[in-house]
Amino acid sequence: MDIEIVQGDITRLRVDAIVNAANSSLLGGGGVDGAIHRAGGPAILAACRQLRATSLPDGLPAGQAVATTAGKLPATWVIHTVGPVYSRTEDRSALLVSCYRQCLRVADELGVHSIAFPTISAGVYGWPMDDATRIAVTTLRQTRTSVERALLVAFSESARVAYDKALQG
Repeated sequence: MDIEIVQGDITRLRVDAIVNAANSSLLGGGGVDGAIHRAGGPAILAACRQLRATSLPDGLPAGQAVATTAGKLPATWVIHTVGPVYSRTEDRSALLVSCYRQCLRVADELGVHSIAFPTISAGVYGWPMDDATRIAVTTLRQTRTSVERALLVAFSESARVAYDKALQG
């Protein structure tokens, strides 16, 4: 898999799937989650509500992933994953690794060739940027997948620098 770093708005990328750093309710929120729901329109929320009414009545657990339509987005799919909240007293890195692996598993099931990831858990969930980007890069490199191209989307210059460092490390 080719791994590329891009800085910008994940909702504008022309890829098969974009990953949503969702909250467990799947019903929208702040950050990238809110941006994806706003840009994608009501079809994404309707698909998420359907999941909550059927297979995920209690919401999506941290470390898991599920796909919906991408609505009005240029992508075909949105793969929703719930990252762990960072803790200084408990190592939750296995859950963050699981987010990336589960997204790739779902992508493989859908026949996705290109996927774009935000920096999962590095926003409001407080994961330190250097560690979040290192985990993302390492996990993508170590996970077997049919995905050919993964974009790591840096929302800020500091995230782009952290991804550059992780890719070279």
